[in-house]
Amino acid sequence: MNVFRFFATGTEKPQIQDKEKIDRMYRHNRLAIMLCISVGYGIAYTCRLGLSVVKKPLIDNNIFSAEQLGVIGSALLYGYAVGKLVNGFLADHANIRRFFSFGVLMSALINLSMGRTEHLWMWSLLWGLNGWFQGFGAPSGVVSLSHWFSNRERGRFYGLWSTGHSIGEGLTFVGSATLVSLFGWRYGFWGPGMVCIAVAVVVYFFMRDRPQTLGLPSVADWKNDHGIVVLDAKGKPVKTAQAQKMILKLPSIWVLALASAMMYMTRYAINGWGILYLQEARGFSLVKAGSMLGISTTAGIAGAVAYGFISDKLFRARRPPVNLICGILEISALVIIFFGPQGHTWLMSLAFAFYGFSLNGLVAALGGLFAVDIAPKKAAGAAMGFIGIFSYVAAAIQERISGGLIESGTTLVEGVRHYDFSVPILFWVGSSVVSIILATSLWWARVRD
Repeated sequence: MNVFRFFATGTEKPQIQDKEKIDRMYRHNRLAIMLCISVGYGIAYTCRLGLSVVKKPLIDNNIFSAEQLGVIGSALLYGYAVGKLVNGFLADHANIRRFFSFGVLMSALINLSMGRTEHLWMWSLLWGLNGWFQGFGAPSGVVSLSHWFSNRERGRFYGLWSTGHSIGEGLTFVGSATLVSLFGWRYGFWGPGMVCIAVAVVVYFFMRDRPQTLGLPSVADWKNDHGIVVLDAKGKPVKTAQAQKMILKLPSIWVLALASAMMYMTRYAINGWGILYLQEARGFSLVKAGSMLGISTTAGIAGAVAYGFISDKLFRARRPPVNLICGILEISALVIIFFGPQGHTWLMSLAFAFYGFSLNGLVAALGGLFAVDIAPKKAAGAAMGFIGIFSYVAAAIQERISGGLIESGTTLVEGVRHYDFSVPILFWVGSSVVSIILATSLWWARVRD
C-alpha cells in the first residue's frame, strides 16, 4: 500500500485567493510542465527506438534475422500497448511527477541492459518490459495537458507536446546512428540509457501534480473555458472512475481508435524499417539514411505545432478538417518515397519533409488530442490509453507482418542479400489510406469538458 500512496495524486489544498499569485503560479508551472512533457519526453523517447538503428548490423553479423527482429520489435509494441492502456487509467489518479520520472528511469536501466546477451528470448523480454515503462510517458503528458491547459488552447499546447516524438526520433536517427557508426551497435542502446537517467532526475524535480494540489483553481475556472459538462444519473458531475467507464460507450472513440491503429501501422513501419529500406532499396549509408529520417522528424516538429495552431485558430478547435488535409499530404509523400525515381536525393528529402510534417499532425490528433476533445476530461489518461492499446497492438502486428514479408522477399546471391520491398510497401501505404477514411468519418464529433 505504501507504493500506491507514493504514486497517488496529492490532496487538494485550500484555494489561493490572491489572483496575481494564481496567475504567477499558473504561468511558472505551465512552462515547467511543457518543458518536461515535450523536451523530457522527447529525450526519453530515444530509449524505445534503439532497435530501429541497429537492425542492419544485427542482420549482417548474423545475430538475428529480419523475422527475429520483427519478434523483438513487436515485443516492445505489445508491451507499450498494454502499458499505455493500464498506465492511462492509473495516470488519471496518479501524482504525475513521480509517475512519469519512474517510467523514464526504468526504461533507461533496461536500455543499459541491452546487448549483454544474444538470446532471442532475453531480448524480447527486456524490450517488452521497456515498452511497458515507455507507456508511462504519453498518459503523463496528456493528463498534465488536460489539467493545466483549457479547451480552446489545448490544441496549440498539445501540438507543442507532440514535438517530443519528433525530438526523440531525430535524436535517435541522427545521434544514435552516429554513435553506432563510431562505437558499435550496442551504443544504440547504451547512449540513450545513460542520458535518460539524467532526464528522470530532472523530471522528478520540475514536474508538478494537478493545479488543485497546489491550491490553484481548475484551469477551466482560471481561463473561464468550459465545455459540455458530463453529468451522472443524478445530475452531478461524474467522478473519475465513472468518466473512465463512459469512454467505452462512445462510438466515436472506437472509430478514432481504429483510425489511429491504421495510421500507427504506417508510422512504425517507417520508423522500424525505413532505415533498412533506404540502405537496401535506395543505396544510402547508415548515417545518410538516418539523416533522411532526421529530416522527417525535424519537419514533424513544425507539423505538430502547426496542427495545433491551425485547428485551434482557423477551425475553432475542430480537428477533422485538418486531419483530412494532413492525410492527403502524407499519402502523397509516401507515393514519392516508395515509387519516385532513383538518384534524386533532393526529391527524397522533400518527400520525407512533407511526410514528417503531415504525419506528426496526425499523430497529435488521432493519437490523443482528438480523444481528449471528445472524452470527459477526468478520463483523459484512460482515453489516451484506450487509443494507445489499439495503436500499438496494430504497430506490433505490423512489425511481425513487415518482418515476415521482408524476410520472404529476401534472396541470397553469392553471399549478398537482396531485398524486395514491393509487398511491404503496399501494406504500409494502404494502412494510411484506411486511416484517413476512418478519421474523416468523425467530421461532426463533439467536444466534452
